Formats: sequence, C-alpha cells, structure tokens
Amino acid sequence: MFEHEQLFGGTWVGAYPALCFSCGYFAYDQWDMLRYRLYSGWIPSILVHHLILLVCFTLALYRNVTINYLILSLSCELHSIFLHVRKVRRMAGLRVANSEAVRTEWILNWVTFFIARLVCHILITYKLIRDAHKFREGIELPLALFGMAGMNMLNIFLGLDLYRAYRRERNQMKIKD
Repeated sequence: MFEHEQLFGGTWVGAYPALCFSCGYFAYDQWDMLRYRLYSGWIPSILVHHLILLVCFTLALYRNVTINYLILSLSCELHSIFLHVRKVRRMAGLRVANSEAVRTEWILNWVTFFIARLVCHILITYKLIRDAHKFREGIELPLALFGMAGMNMLNIFLGLDLYRAYRRERNQMKIKD
C-alpha cells in the first residue's frame, strides 16, 4: 500500500476527486483570506501553507502523479478541524476557561497536532528521501521535497503558536483564580 510505485504513480479509489476538491477548497480559502484580509502578520503562515498546497496539488493533478502522497499529506487537516473548533467556540463566546470542554479541546488539539501533523509529515518526508532514487528525472521529487520542507517548517511555527496560545490561556486561568 505504501510502496513507491503505488504512492507515485497509482491513485487510490476516490483520491483524485478528493484532491480536486481540496485544491478548490484551498484556492477559495486563499482568495477569501486575501480579499477580506483575514490574516495577520507580514508573511502569514496560513497563506504560505495554502500556496504550497496549491502549487503541489495543481501540478500533481495536471501530471497525474504523486496523488497518493498528497492524500497522505492531507491527514494534517484532521488537526485543522480542532483548530477551527477552538476558533469558532472562542468567536461565539462559548469557551469557559476552566471547563472540561476546553481541556478536551486542548487535548484533541495537541494529540492531532503531534500525530496528524508532525509525525505524518515527518514520515512522508522520510519516505520521499528513502525513495529518492526511484523518482524519474523531473520536477516531482524536488517539488515534493520542497513542499514537505515547507510544511515541516510551517508545522514548527504552528506548534510554537499553539504553545503560546495554550500558555496564554493557562496564565489567564491562573490570574482569574
């Protein structure tokens, strides 16, 4: 299932449409964030994240290669669900600092961050490096390595941001007590 030939040239059932849908979602989300300035910072990591995904996904779909590698990389979006839950609950005023729901939310954020984002992306990067000699000459390997290097770097920044947010919330809870 995770052999190079299957990951590089094969396409699992439903993988191509899932990648097409994801590409459309990331393009729309990128456009929406730019249009309404829904980002912060000089170089917002979310915009860089979407740009890397759009470049890699579009080329993979066009050339019909590495579809399964990219489907594996989408597992990190499981963590995004919990990031969005946290943000929506905060925006709606539904977060009570010392509640069991907030503790569960943080546990789910950290577990999915480490498993779905860090471990998964590190394993994909390892597999790419291990199978580098199996790639034909062309853009696929350099693009895949560049994309995963970018994602791993963004994961580090996201982890630091998540840690800062966690510490900030914990400090606010201590002040209120």
